[in-house]
Amino acid sequence: MTTRPSAPLDFTHETRPARVVFRSGASVTATPKEAARLALHRVLVVCGGRGADAAHAVADALGDSCAGVHTGARMHVPVDVADRAVEVARETGADGCVAVGGGSAIGLGKAIALRTGLPLIAVPSTYSGSEMTSVWGLTEQGVKRTGRDPRVQPRCVVYDPDLTLGLPVPLSVTSGVNALAHAVEALYAPDASPLVSLMAEEGVRAMAGALPGVAADPAGPQARARALYGAWLCGSCLGATTMGLHHKLAHVLGGTFGLPHAETHTVLLSYTLAHNAAAAPEAVAVLARAMDTDDVPRALRELAGGLGAPRTLAELGLREADLVRAATMVAAESYPNPREVTANGVLGLLTAAYEGWEPGGQGS
Repeated sequence: MTTRPSAPLDFTHETRPARVVFRSGASVTATPKEAARLALHRVLVVCGGRGADAAHAVADALGDSCAGVHTGARMHVPVDVADRAVEVARETGADGCVAVGGGSAIGLGKAIALRTGLPLIAVPSTYSGSEMTSVWGLTEQGVKRTGRDPRVQPRCVVYDPDLTLGLPVPLSVTSGVNALAHAVEALYAPDASPLVSLMAEEGVRAMAGALPGVAADPAGPQARARALYGAWLCGSCLGATTMGLHHKLAHVLGGTFGLPHAETHTVLLSYTLAHNAAAAPEAVAVLARAMDTDDVPRALRELAGGLGAPRTLAELGLREADLVRAATMVAAESYPNPREVTANGVLGLLTAAYEGWEPGGQGS
């Protein structure tokens, strides 16, 4: 029997209010009830182009309570996109917002909530996990800014595994690894707690176990539901802790260099963990137990790569000439991380991820 390492109990854990409804078909059966529970009568539904069909189904279920559907969500939430969505919310007289889709749609819903104070209901169709956090992000002039504000925390999250059945396998895999990144970084966050560690371990175990099943049978409801359950737990970890080096890297590479969000998380995760591993042994031990491996960075890389996910930053379009600039930008800001953040250290990490070296080997 494996025992958990003992450590002095000294922590602060803040539970943020959130109601979760998790069941098949909930997007159309539960969302109208949740809007009514919040006394909402003119709800704006927001989504991206890929999630328009699901969003319109939710809008139809809302009936007369739907003020309209806005399909303008874009990755990294550009400020002009947020401005337009806020205008639509005001023009339609919306008293609430329902975000249907992945991280881009939920991010846009959060931007509306941040600017207007309207209550937000999240109906995620990917595994990003951002619906469980009070974190917002906006991109302006090539810089992605993030912050936390209780106004953007969804008042209710409706998890419907049926919405994920049509999620393409490549996006399912990268979205799932994006969720894993939340749990991994939460384990060594300065404000981690025993509850966060439990959620992270269970979330990693659920997601890592579900993704191969999703890839093998994309229409299989059990693996899809298990992955969505893992996303809930991993997102909850992010919502309760402070982000570190991994998320900062993803924000810089996405906001400044235009790299796709989930794919960037997927490539970086094994390298950032290898970079921090010696300074976070307890976190690595939890992950090793959850994934049943003695080499977590390699196992993470092989899980994603074995399911067809990109393995290098070069594949995502980053130029070698941008590595130094990205490393300098990341190292210039202060944020918590178990290992000291230096420009040379970050450059080594990015170079390894750009070239596709073995995590923990040369350059890490």
